[in-house]
Amino acid sequence: MSTVVGAAAQTAAARDDRVTTRPLASRILSRPEIGSLIGLVAVFVLFAAVAPTFRQAASLATVAYAGSTIGIMAVAVALLMIGGEFDLSAGVAVTTSALAASSFAFQFRLNLWVGVLLALVLSLAIGAFNGWLLMRTGLPSFLITLGTFFMLQGINLGVTKLLTGGVSSSSVSDMDGFSSARAVFASTITVGGVGIRITVLWWLLFVAVATWVLLRTRVGNWIFAVGGDKAAARAVGVPVKRVKIGLFMTVGFCAWFVGMHQLFSFNTVQSGGGVGQEFIYIIAAVVGGCLLTGGYGSAVGSAIGALIFGATSLGIVYAGWDANWFRLFLGVMLLLATIVNLVVKNHAAKR
Repeated sequence: MSTVVGAAAQTAAARDDRVTTRPLASRILSRPEIGSLIGLVAVFVLFAAVAPTFRQAASLATVAYAGSTIGIMAVAVALLMIGGEFDLSAGVAVTTSALAASSFAFQFRLNLWVGVLLALVLSLAIGAFNGWLLMRTGLPSFLITLGTFFMLQGINLGVTKLLTGGVSSSSVSDMDGFSSARAVFASTITVGGVGIRITVLWWLLFVAVATWVLLRTRVGNWIFAVGGDKAAARAVGVPVKRVKIGLFMTVGFCAWFVGMHQLFSFNTVQSGGGVGQEFIYIIAAVVGGCLLTGGYGSAVGSAIGALIFGATSLGIVYAGWDANWFRLFLGVMLLLATIVNLVVKNHAAKR
């Protein structure tokens, strides 16, 4: 009798949807980055076919570098978008951090590492300000960070012109600390005769850490929760204010890192730089699977989206095409990614 009851219980459990294992194909297709991965393969196949130079190891290293300069910021922007917010000041914040490090160290004749640390504090403060003002006022992050965008742009141009009389910062290549800072933020590592920029390695590290946080920690659950439904998340004890401010500060940290890379790569910084880059970061995150409505996306997807941009921008050059076609690509990819991401999310919800 007990055997019959046990068999019946096992049969009932097998039919219970709560314990049914989803097919591997269904789980793969429900991942937010699957659409961007297919797009990446298509882009690489296209340019590998039409531009033989694209297939060379040195060219692929250059593509990876181009992807990393976008991807480091795209990781932070993706986390912020999963949390349901935007940051339109991200592009000029990169320039602000580079100018702050350069100008402070140069004007006071200090070791460059002092300027680097000051720029880090400033970048984190800008992120904290955006997050605090968002939570304090309840205004959309679009409006708050648009205001920050204009303020930073004015500060970048005005202060630089006041200090140098021009639109670019002074060269820091002969200052104390330049060589060691360049080794951390802008050096090149040779692997198999091919030069790999260190930003590629940092990028991979940031993606790995962000993925671990999203999928393996309580903070990751909080990020998805506040992006999906802020009120419901607060009702179950999620510290919404801390999460939102922390996400904006993460964007500030990555803006600082990319700013340091630019400073120690080129020795000087153009004060008008960064304008428009915020849209590239957002598009890379969207192409990688993030929804504009929040609560859905991945760090890996943002990396794939950034790599698509790097491959396309350089692939067009290697193929000898008119570079203006890149703008057409941006628009097409944004629309396609938004549609694909919505379809994938709806499919996952039905399962």
